[in-house]
Amino acid sequence: MSVVKVGLIQMRCSADPAENLARALTQVEAAALRGARIVCLPELFRSRYFCQTEDPVHFELAEPIPGPSTEVLGKLASVHEITLVAPLFERRAEGVYHNTAVILDEGGAERGRYRKMHIPDDPLYLEKFYFTPGDLGFQSVTTRAARLGVLICWDQWFPEAARLTALAGAQILLYPTAIGWQFDEGPEVEAAQHDAWETVQRAHAIANGVFVAAVNRVGREPPAEAAGSTAPGEQGGIRFWGRSFVADPFGRVLARASDCEEELLLVECDLSAVESVRRDWPFLRDRRIDAYADLLRRFRD
Repeated sequence: MSVVKVGLIQMRCSADPAENLARALTQVEAAALRGARIVCLPELFRSRYFCQTEDPVHFELAEPIPGPSTEVLGKLASVHEITLVAPLFERRAEGVYHNTAVILDEGGAERGRYRKMHIPDDPLYLEKFYFTPGDLGFQSVTTRAARLGVLICWDQWFPEAARLTALAGAQILLYPTAIGWQFDEGPEVEAAQHDAWETVQRAHAIANGVFVAAVNRVGREPPAEAAGSTAPGEQGGIRFWGRSFVADPFGRVLARASDCEEELLLVECDLSAVESVRRDWPFLRDRRIDAYADLLRRFRD
């Protein structure tokens, strides 16, 4: 069947990894029971977003893959015969850690793994302290439901990542995410930031003729050393804006979640639209690959 139901789990994350995993399992099962064949969790869902500070103690949150999370999530994927995208803090080796998403197939086995390629270093998004840049490239993973391309959060802003993943064969680009406002700059600026985030991803859908699904967390999370703070700015941490959404190959938003509540977003995607839209708008056909060599340069002086 060309129509596949995708489930996005927009959730709050507590300081207790076991609690977060238990709540994620409940929502994954709920999505499966409501017909989802592909389910995606938000970035680093097992913990609060610890990258607001640089503290070596947070490395203790990392786990191997395969490991405890993939074992329990894989069993659940197998029971309900779904494809499950699980974003985890991967401990690859002593001193080598990645921001990783594992694709578990309908039998519970690892079908694919993506390590975040673009690593930010911004106020309260201090990821370069924790994560080694990905080395697995941009991929398409074939599952029973669809061909999936998984990218993570900061990857959302880079058209090259979306294009290369689409060229690898992906029909759906999934973006597990942890994004929000780290400063109180007023409603006008905040609206502009959110609009830019959604617009650039809708553009990826249009430019590549694919579905795009972004799943975010929600709620305010203070930095670890300021737990419980409600002050504005850095002491108040990040207010994650939720608004998980799915866009079709024309960039139309098919569904969008709340900006402040946990939500299970279920969206039907007709994969036949990938072929029909690409026939009408053959951007991939008309690419001038002979003229793009300068893309391999940092900047054209």
